Amino acid sequence: MGDYVWLDLKTGREFVVPIGAVVKLCDSGQIQVVDDEGNEHWISPQNATNIKPMHPTSIHGVEDMIRLGDLNEAGILRNLLIRYREKLIYTYTGSILVAVNPYQLLPIYTADQIRLYTNKKIGEMPPHIFAIADNCYFNMQRNNRDQCCIISGESGAGKTESTKLILQFLAAISGQHSWIEQQVLEANPILEAFGNAKTIRNDNSSRFGKYIDIHFNKRGAIEGAKIEQYLLEKSRVCRQARDERNYHIFYCMLKGMTPEQKKKLGLSKATDYTYLTIVSDSGHISMIVLMFTDTENWEISKLLAAILHMGNLRYEARTYDNLDACEVVRSPHLITAAALLEVDGKDLMNCLTSRTLITRGETVSTPLSMEQALDVRDAFVKGIYGRLFVWIVEKINAAIYKPPSTEPKAVRRSIGLLDIFGFENFTVNSFEQLCINFANENLQQFFVRHVFKLEQEEYNLENINWQHIEFTDNQDALDMIAIKPMNIISLIDEESKFPKGTDTTMLNKLNSQHKLNTNYIPPKNSYETQFGIQHFAGVVYYETRGFLEKNRDTLYGDIIQLVHSSKNKFIKQIFQADVAMGAETRKRSPTLSSQFKRSLELLMRTLSVCQPFFVRCIKPNEYKKPMLFDRELCVRQLRYSGMMETIRIRRAGYPIRYTFVEFVDRYRVLMPGVKPAYKQGTCQRIAEAVLGRDDDWQMGKTKIFLKDHHDMLLEIERDKAITDKVILIQKVVRGFKDRSNFLKLRKSAMLIQKTWRGYHCRKNYGAMRAGFSRLQALVRSRKLYVTYHVARQRITRFQARCRGCLVRRAFRHRLWAVITIQAYTRGMIARRLYKRLKGEYCRRLEAEKMRLAEEAKLRNQMSAKRAKAEAERKHQERLAQLAKEDAEREKKEKEEARKKKEMVEQMEKARLEPVNDSDMVDKMFGFLGTTSSFPGQEGQAPAGFEDLERTHRELEEEDLDEALPLPEDDEEEDLSEYKFAKFAATYFQGTTTHTYVRRPLKQPLLFHDDEGDQLAALAVWITVLRFMGDLPEPKYHTAISDGSEKIPVMTKIYETLGKKTYKRELQALQGEGEVGSHKKNSVRHKLVSLTLKKKSKITEEVTKRLNDGEYGLHGNSMLEDRPTSNLEKLHFIIGNGILRPMSSEMLHGFAEYILCM
Repeated sequence: MGDYVWLDLKTGREFVVPIGAVVKLCDSGQIQVVDDEGNEHWISPQNATNIKPMHPTSIHGVEDMIRLGDLNEAGILRNLLIRYREKLIYTYTGSILVAVNPYQLLPIYTADQIRLYTNKKIGEMPPHIFAIADNCYFNMQRNNRDQCCIISGESGAGKTESTKLILQFLAAISGQHSWIEQQVLEANPILEAFGNAKTIRNDNSSRFGKYIDIHFNKRGAIEGAKIEQYLLEKSRVCRQARDERNYHIFYCMLKGMTPEQKKKLGLSKATDYTYLTIVSDSGHISMIVLMFTDTENWEISKLLAAILHMGNLRYEARTYDNLDACEVVRSPHLITAAALLEVDGKDLMNCLTSRTLITRGETVSTPLSMEQALDVRDAFVKGIYGRLFVWIVEKINAAIYKPPSTEPKAVRRSIGLLDIFGFENFTVNSFEQLCINFANENLQQFFVRHVFKLEQEEYNLENINWQHIEFTDNQDALDMIAIKPMNIISLIDEESKFPKGTDTTMLNKLNSQHKLNTNYIPPKNSYETQFGIQHFAGVVYYETRGFLEKNRDTLYGDIIQLVHSSKNKFIKQIFQADVAMGAETRKRSPTLSSQFKRSLELLMRTLSVCQPFFVRCIKPNEYKKPMLFDRELCVRQLRYSGMMETIRIRRAGYPIRYTFVEFVDRYRVLMPGVKPAYKQGTCQRIAEAVLGRDDDWQMGKTKIFLKDHHDMLLEIERDKAITDKVILIQKVVRGFKDRSNFLKLRKSAMLIQKTWRGYHCRKNYGAMRAGFSRLQALVRSRKLYVTYHVARQRITRFQARCRGCLVRRAFRHRLWAVITIQAYTRGMIARRLYKRLKGEYCRRLEAEKMRLAEEAKLRNQMSAKRAKAEAERKHQERLAQLAKEDAEREKKEKEEARKKKEMVEQMEKARLEPVNDSDMVDKMFGFLGTTSSFPGQEGQAPAGFEDLERTHRELEEEDLDEALPLPEDDEEEDLSEYKFAKFAATYFQGTTTHTYVRRPLKQPLLFHDDEGDQLAALAVWITVLRFMGDLPEPKYHTAISDGSEKIPVMTKIYETLGKKTYKRELQALQGEGEVGSHKKNSVRHKLVSLTLKKKSKITEEVTKRLNDGEYGLHGNSMLEDRPTSNLEKLHFIIGNGILRPMSSEMLHGFAEYILCM
C-alpha cells in the first residue's frame, strides 16, 4: 500500500498510454488504486497483469528525461505532467528543451533569473529557456561558430513567446543596451501586429514564418539583425473561420486612433466591417523606434482603412447581353476607398466589376459575375496587405540590418531564431496548410538527421561501440511532396501554368501519379475534391478548391493599371515590382509554392551550417486553459516529434564530441607537462586522469565522445585549473610591480642628484640658446618680410590685370549695347521716314488719279485744253492742302516731342526730390473734399475735369462691369469671358452683386476661414467707403480719450492681423531657425519697402515694428470713432493687401479681395 504503479487501462485508442497510480488498498482480494487524474480503479486478481511497478525516478520526476528509469511514453508523459502541475514547464532531454505552454504568466523571466542563468552549462541550473539562449551565446563565442535555435511545435504551443524570451535574454547579456538592441526587440511587436491573429487554437497565432538572424561583433555585442518572412496567410484578411479573428493591426488601429483620425479615414467600430469579427484587446503599437515616420504611419493607416471599406462593398447581380454581370451598389464605402487609394471612383468600380482582355492586339472588356467580382475584390485586398507586409519587413531590416565590415580582421557571428508555423490540421485545410505542413516536414527531417541519422552514422564511422536504434523517418513523405520527379508541388505548379488548368484537373493528375504511394490518400470517389497526406504528425486532408488560384498569386492587369493611375505614392511604392513588370512577365512569374520551396531550401541550407539547439513546445490542451493537461493530445505531440527515440539515443549516445586537436587545445591545462601533441594517446591520458578509466566515454578514430555530464565536469575542472594559473600569474605580477616601484624610486633619486649637478651647465646653455633663438627669429623675420613683399607685388600686378580685363570686358559689352540701341533707333527712324514718304506718295498718286478723272469729266463740258488746265489747277490746290497738312503734322509731332522731353525732365527732377506722402495723396485725391462731405458735395474737381462740375445731377450706382475703352487693335479680342459680373456671380457670398453700393457689408465678399480675415475684410470695405467719401467720417469725441488716436495707423493694421487664428503662426515663426526667419523677413521687408518711401510720416517705431514682422494680439482698433486722414486710410488698405498672411485654404489672396472692392 502506498506504492506507485503503472496502470494500463487498455482502451484500444491510439494515443492512450499507461497512467501512473498509487495503491490505496490491497487487503480485500481486489486492489484499489487512484490514478494521476484522481480517478479510483478496482483491479481484480485476474487483471493483475495490468499493473506494473514504477521506477523511483518516475515518482517525483527528473529534470533531464535521459535519467528516467521507465524509458517509455508513459514515463515521459508522467514526468512532464508532474512538473507541469508544480509549474515547472521546462524539462531537458539532453541539450533539447521541452517546454509545456502554461497558458499563464509565471514569475520566472525576471532580470534576476537572467543573471542566474548567465554563463552556466546545461545541467548546472534547473531547465529554462534562458539556459538554451545562454549556451547558444557562449558556444558562439567559445567555438567561433554560428548558432541556431529551432523552436518547433503545433500552433498554440508557445513558439512565438519562446522566441521573444530568447531575444530578451540575448539583448540583456550582450551588455551594450544600445539603440540597435531596442530596435531588434521592438521589431517583434510590429510583426505580431501585422502577421499574428487569433485562431481557435491560439490567441496570438503566427500566420507567417520568420527567421531572425541576430549578428554579434567580436566582443559579443549585438550589432544588427535581419528578418526573413515566409508565407503570410493573406486569405485571413478577407475571411476567417468561426471564432477566429483578422490580424491584430486592424483592431489596434480602430482602438488606438483618435476620433479626428477616424473621421478622416471614415472609420467607425470594428463590428461595422465585414472583414472584422470581434474587437481585440490589443493595445497601441509604437513604430517610432524602428524609424517609421508619421507620414508612413498615416499612409499605412490609409491602406488598412481602404481594405476595411472595400470589404463593405455590396454587389448586385445583373444581366447584360445574356452575360452574367454585376455592379457595385453606390455607398460611402466605395467613395471613401477610392479617396484613400487616391484613384478615380469610376475606375475602381470598373476594375472590380469587369476584366480587360487583350486578344490579337485588341482590347476587350468583359463583365464579371458576382462571384468573380468578389474574388477580384478579395484578390486586390490580399495583394495590398501582402505587399504592405513585405514592405514593413524590408523597412524593419533597413533599420536593424548592418552590412558586414569589409575589413579582413572583422569577425561577425550570428544566432538564428526560427519561429515558424506549427503543424496544422483543421476541419478544412487549403493550400496554406499544405505549405505549412511541408515546412514542418522539412524541420522534422532536419531534426531527425541531426539527432538520429548523423549521430548514428558518425558513431559507425568512428567505430564506437553502439547499438542501432530504429526511428521514424519522414523522407518518403518529403520525396512525394517536393523532392522526387512529378512530386505534388511540381504537379500543382505545372497545372497553374496552364490557362485552362482547374483544381479538378490538378486533383486528377495527383491521383494518377501518387495513388499507389502509401503516404498519399486519394479521394474515395470522383465527386470528392480533397486528398490526404500521411505526415509525420498524422493524416491531413486538403480541400483542393482554390488551390491553383492561391498558387498563382497574381493580380489582373486591370488592378495593376489602377494602381499605376493612383496619385498615392505609397501604394505605387509597394506595387513597384508589379507595375514595372509587363503582363507577359507577370504570367511567367514564379508561383507561390515554388517561391516558398526555394526560400525553404535556403533556410535549410542556413541551418545546416549552424550548430543547432532545439526547443520542443508542447500544447497541454486545446482550450487554452492553465493547469489543464490533455494526456492524449500530449502523447500525440510527443510521438510525432520523435521524443521517445530522442531520449533513447541521447541516453545511449554521446552528444559531446571533440576532435583530438580541439580536446588537447582546450583541456591540456588539466595535465601539467603535457605538450600540444594532437594524438589519440594524449587525449586518452587527459580523459583517464580527469574522468577515470571505467566511466562511459569512448575514443574514436579522430574524435573523443563524451556524455553531457562529462563535458560539464571537464569544464569545471578546466575553470579550476585556469583559476589556479591566474592566481599564480597575479602573484608574479604583483611582485614584479613592487620591484619596479623600488627601482623607480632609486632611479628618481639618482636623477635628482644628476639634475642638481648639471644646473649651472644648463643655465649657461640656456643663455646661449636664448641668444641664438633671438638671432634665428631676426633672420627668419627678414626672410618672411622679403617673401611677403614679393608676393604682395605679384598679387598687386595680378589684380591690376584682372581689373583691366573686367573693365575692358564691361566696356565691350556697353559698346555692343550702345551699337545695338543705335541700330534699332536708326531702323525705327528709317521705318518712320519710309512710312511717311510712302503715305505722301500714296496721297500724291491719289491726287493724280483724281486729276485725270476730273480732266476726263470736264472734257465733256469744255475743250480738252481748258479741261486740262482746270483739272491742273484743282490738282495744285490739293497738293498745297496736302503740304499744309504735312507741315502742321510735323509741327505737332515736334511739339509733342518737346512736351515729352520736358515731362521726362520733370519726372527725373521729381524722382530726385524727397517724397511727401501727404502732399501726394492730397494732390491725387483732393477732389474728394473733406472727410465730412456728403455724396455729390465732394468739392472742386481736379484740373481737366472742371466740365463735370457744370451740371449737378444725382449720383447713380455705376456698373463696374462696363469695360473701359481700349486702344484699337487689328484683331478684336473677345473679353466676354473676363467680365467682372461672372467673377462676382461665381465667388461672391450671399446676395452681393457686381454693382457698387455705398453702404457697409454684412459679410465679406469672398469666403474666409479665419475670423481675423473676416473682420479685416469688413474693416477694409468701410475704410474704402470713407476714403471715397460715400460714408461720412465719425465725429471726433474729445470727452473720452483712451489714447487710440495716438496709435500709428500701421500699428492698427498689425492689430487687425493679430487675431487668434495667427497665434499659431506667430509661435511657429518664433520657433523656426534663423535661416527660415531671415527668408520670410526679407520678403516682408521688400514688400514694405515698395509701399513706404524714405521720408514717410510714419513714426520710426511703426516702421521698426513693420519691418520686424511683429503681430499685435489686440482687437481691430481701426474702426474706432475717430476721423482719419486719407493717408492713414490708404496705408491701412495697402498694408492689409501686402502684409496679411495668405491661408492655403483661401481661394484667393487678400490682395485680390481688395481689388474686388
